[in-house]
Amino acid sequence: MFKWSGKIMKRISGVVLSLSILTGLSYSVAPLTPTVDAATFAKGADVGWLSEMESYNWAFYNDAGVKQDALQILKDHGMNSIRLRVWVNPAKNFSNKADVIKQAVRAKQMGFRIMIDFHYSDVWADPANQTKPKDWANKDFNGLMKAVYDHTYDVLTALKAQGVTPEWVQVGNETNNGMLWEEGRASANMKNFAWLINSGYDATKAVNSSTKVIVHLSNGYDNSLYRWMFDGLKANGAKYDVIGMSLYPEKNNWQTLNQQTLTNMNDMVARYGKEVMVCEVGMDASDPTTSKAFLTDILNKTRSVSGGKGLGVFYWEPESYGTWYAYTKGAFDSKGKVTIALDAFLN
Repeated sequence: MFKWSGKIMKRISGVVLSLSILTGLSYSVAPLTPTVDAATFAKGADVGWLSEMESYNWAFYNDAGVKQDALQILKDHGMNSIRLRVWVNPAKNFSNKADVIKQAVRAKQMGFRIMIDFHYSDVWADPANQTKPKDWANKDFNGLMKAVYDHTYDVLTALKAQGVTPEWVQVGNETNNGMLWEEGRASANMKNFAWLINSGYDATKAVNSSTKVIVHLSNGYDNSLYRWMFDGLKANGAKYDVIGMSLYPEKNNWQTLNQQTLTNMNDMVARYGKEVMVCEVGMDASDPTTSKAFLTDILNKTRSVSGGKGLGVFYWEPESYGTWYAYTKGAFDSKGKVTIALDAFLN
């Protein structure tokens, strides 16, 4: 996330940009029957910004208006999992290996399950940006595969040494058209992208065979994008366990997009036999009531995925508020107090 990539559908078939989001539609939805055990369902938050916010003394307040640790506020609202991004060599000392280890240990000690999201970049990776790390810029493709393996293995081994074994690992972030461009651009060379995924997969499994590897795309409602990508990965021998999705609807289209996302999740299960997860969600912080309705619905829909293969839902940077990086889809108000949006995770 971050480049607001969830707002615009970026379809790579022919590199066509589409804005075919249906708006203003409403309809009744039949009650959904959960098929996944509540104890195993991941209710999570990506808090990659948290250590940076804390370094600048940004404060967080619970329902009673009392200052409190942001992670405790999330836990008290039913969240059981934390997602952290990793950059290779970022300009600031946040979201690098040391920062991620520190935050993962902290979250693990509080009882959270852990997801690690490898961007394989020094900066944001998303559908519009998959820039190679500066130190990898001159590597050939074999060198890039080795770099992916080594970086993944290094971070996960360092985490394991500190008592943290992630339950999930993302090999790439919002890889709608692959990663590590140009060599790993999927529309130009799907085989290269598949082999880069396999490098991350092999490194992850070498550290812990039970960690589930996720391939993550944005726009979870876009079935044609997902079929194009995962048909291509299947044809090229890609190895992964979970199909991850992002979903950032607007207030006037969340019902439509949620239903399309459920349809897509069930299609991914039927077509590829994989588990699915909504790795990122968010909605306009200025309307927490609608945000709660959206979150409640997507949580229920993910729980209802066929075969119990809907693993969970993660809110992207709910702790962001006010003027923080001009991001407006958090779940705290302008003064840093948690809103009712997060009450959706209590059930």
